[in-house]
Amino acid sequence: MITPVRVIIALCLIAPFVAMLWVGSYAKVDPALAGIPFFYWYQMLWVVISTALTMLAYRLWQHDQQGRKAGEGK
Repeated sequence: MITPVRVIIALCLIAPFVAMLWVGSYAKVDPALAGIPFFYWYQMLWVVISTALTMLAYRLWQHDQQGRKAGEGK
């Protein structure tokens, strides 16, 4: 069953793939951050963002599953 929560979970998990596969959006040198070209620090930033989005998706999934179990118990 597709619910709004599951759509949000899917978006959280798909966003990093889209961001990394769209190389043309970050294949440049400027703006550099502390001497690190944009190409590299953008990818490293997505490591942190991906971790946060995966954690959020997991928490939402847990919440969704608890709600389903509670609904089945009635």
